[in-house]
Amino acid sequence: MYLHNALQLSFPELEHFFSSKMTPYALTLMDLFPHPDFVLEKSETKIKNLLKKSTTKRISENRAKQKASQIIEYAKESYPAISSASIQTLKVQYYAKQLLRLLEEKEHVSNQLINEAKKLPEFEVLISLPGVGDISAGLFIGEFGDLSRFSNHKKVNAFVGIDIRRYQSGKYAGQDRINKRGNPKGRKILYLIVRNMIRQQKAGSNHIVDYYYKLKKQPISKKDKVATVACMNKLLKCIYSMIRNNTKYDYSHTVSMDQ
Repeated sequence: MYLHNALQLSFPELEHFFSSKMTPYALTLMDLFPHPDFVLEKSETKIKNLLKKSTTKRISENRAKQKASQIIEYAKESYPAISSASIQTLKVQYYAKQLLRLLEEKEHVSNQLINEAKKLPEFEVLISLPGVGDISAGLFIGEFGDLSRFSNHKKVNAFVGIDIRRYQSGKYAGQDRINKRGNPKGRKILYLIVRNMIRQQKAGSNHIVDYYYKLKKQPISKKDKVATVACMNKLLKCIYSMIRNNTKYDYSHTVSMDQ
């Protein structure tokens, strides 16, 4: 937010140059060109070489030249509210550097997490699920621990707080809700895994995704959040069974069980 606010004063057109500000490439560009003057004082060739040097992705000579020409046009059209020597311009560089450092630290911690998780047998079980990658598997193991310590999947549901809470008084029956008394980080990880499964459904057949669309297409369609929580419940039951039996995901087996 601070970076965006500072950039709006110094070089707002630069944000059109990339789709996301939170990438090493984008942050490096903001550090290099926090103000149009930083662009206009350099030749197209020098900017092209800086663009090629600033990204880990392979970029062709023609592509780099095209990008250099584009950023020069942005600089020419820009009317910054501050000078290149302003404290706000320095803030753009400062925040860009800080975010770059945090991204590098995040990458380092993520690699450590994955390396530790790979030592455990449930890691291979988890990544066999379509839509579950190394990071998701590592986060799940770190937050849930050894699922074999639970005698049944209902206790796992209670641990994470997605067991159903019902309220009845006489003839009145309240709407079913999840307890939310368990592990909030665990719930978040499950939620993100389910949403990722839905986004990456083309990666492979997945009975959790099938169940989600079944709930959405029923005569009375479930709301998105309700359908997602139901999928979280079903996914946790599936993971519990897979880990307890040390078996990898098999779509044909899950379909036959559902039927």
